[in-house]
Amino acid sequence: MKPVRIFRHIACEPPGYLGDFLRARGIPFEVVCIDEGQTVPTDLDGVSGLVFMGGAGSVHDPHAWIAEEIALIRRAVAEAVPVLGVCLGGQLMSVALGGEVTRAPAMEIGWHEVRQVPGAGARDWLAGAPERFTAYHWHAWTFSVPEGAERLLASDCTDNQAFALGPHLALQFHLEMTAPMVNGWVRRYGGDLEDAHPCIESAALMTRGLAQRLAALHRVSDAIYGRWLEGVVDARAARSRRA
Repeated sequence: MKPVRIFRHIACEPPGYLGDFLRARGIPFEVVCIDEGQTVPTDLDGVSGLVFMGGAGSVHDPHAWIAEEIALIRRAVAEAVPVLGVCLGGQLMSVALGGEVTRAPAMEIGWHEVRQVPGAGARDWLAGAPERFTAYHWHAWTFSVPEGAERLLASDCTDNQAFALGPHLALQFHLEMTAPMVNGWVRRYGGDLEDAHPCIESAALMTRGLAQRLAALHRVSDAIYGRWLEGVVDARAARSRRA
């Protein structure tokens, strides 16, 4: 199987549990470290899917790689190469598909519940996940759902938590978290926690019972990552038939 190509935008936001999930299933993957100056590869023939991780800032920042990744997402969608976007990656997907990214009403940080939005898309994509589950968040921006895509998840803090278009999935929240990542973000971005707001958890609350929280999160991760991988396999088979 051709590898899944994962784009890392900042060292503290690696594939995390997504890498563990892929390794456990024998799925090869490669990581493009944009934060280390690696260029955005434009070849799609050598990959089975693309993943765009989170990062600091927003899609509106003046980095050349942002426009390059947006263009690559458009090409991947046109050529039926499945795309998965996480937080900033989901925002890149929204813009690539004609949506918008704007400031959220408030930052959403920590463990907050998300709920399925009634519809066929959510029933399909989230069949293996609970109707409501607690996910991990750390974002100040929010994406709109592009025309033709279907909204899957919402939270009290952010209306649009996920959308899907064919085999492509955008998430505003983080399924890939590990204990070192949570603790590292608290240390690195602790200044974001100073505002008193219902959508911002304190560091103490965020790290309490962390092992149990992550175990529950990863059960959801397995379901959603597994559904995305089904699309990767189906798309690969379809491309092989056309070749």
